[in-house]
Amino acid sequence: MDSFTQIVLGIATAEVVAGKKLQNKTVLYGAILGTIPDLDILVGKFMSDVDGVAIHRGLSHSLLFFLILAPLLGRLITKIEKGKIDFKTAFWMSFWCLATHVFLDMFTSWGTQILWPLHYRFALKTIFVIDPLYTIPLFISLIYVWKNKEHSIRKKYVYKGICISSGYLLLTCILKLVAVHQFEKALKQQNISYQELIVKPTAFNTILWNANIATTEGYFLGDYSFFDTQPISFTFYAKNSALEEKLKATQDFQKLKQISEGWYLVTEKKDSLYCNDLRFGLLNDNPKQPQFAFSYVFVSANNGKLEAKEVPKEKRDGKALLKKIFTRIKGN
Repeated sequence: MDSFTQIVLGIATAEVVAGKKLQNKTVLYGAILGTIPDLDILVGKFMSDVDGVAIHRGLSHSLLFFLILAPLLGRLITKIEKGKIDFKTAFWMSFWCLATHVFLDMFTSWGTQILWPLHYRFALKTIFVIDPLYTIPLFISLIYVWKNKEHSIRKKYVYKGICISSGYLLLTCILKLVAVHQFEKALKQQNISYQELIVKPTAFNTILWNANIATTEGYFLGDYSFFDTQPISFTFYAKNSALEEKLKATQDFQKLKQISEGWYLVTEKKDSLYCNDLRFGLLNDNPKQPQFAFSYVFVSANNGKLEAKEVPKEKRDGKALLKKIFTRIKGN
């Protein structure tokens, strides 16, 4: 999830565990602890585009990392807050602030390697990385927590915020099941046989859902809004084995295949080869010249080998995509 949401969740978690002892200092510790797992983004800036993406939500989002770091942070907080908090409470505050960060990330499309060093990412794909309906109730509850010094009142408000936000998170799971059913029904009606189906929400909402459908020849992409009145339609994008063969010996291409969990498409434009991650949708849906949200172009490095560079996204692309999404939410 976005940094602000993780900070808010971190503060709420710190308040639940140590609010009685730390009072409003839970804001400071919760914000810091809730941000720590995402520091891998800063580390990635010193790496190649592909390697930086590969480590995101890896080690820093794992149970192993929490179990090593939480005692160290607990000891540090105990020394800073001499006499105010014991090691056990400081340890659990650190552990749960780190853990809830990752548990929330598991509901997004990218997921987390919570069992690192295993490569598998747990991704429920029920919520977009920014969703105000999750964040706002929790944030409002923390405003009331900040204004009150009585622990029982603070506890009441923080639990209300957590229950409302968690209830919404549960609702996203139910909405996804409904969307999955609609896609499966449409595929059956259209006699489309497939190997795998993934369904995920579009930006900032849980009304419009995208589907990726893998077949032996390529991929069908489609979307469904709860306000739709017409059948779901799918657009087909064929695999291109000839283009893939050109990148077969490229190390970055092999890494991108693993990162995308097999959901990728190789395309060519102006004599340049692109590897596109299908899991995060399209900026435009032109079947002949599709532009994907996460795309990597292969360029010649100094050593003569090909290396992948992420294609930068422009503000106008984002604005056009959001306009399209909010128009599409109203139904086809």
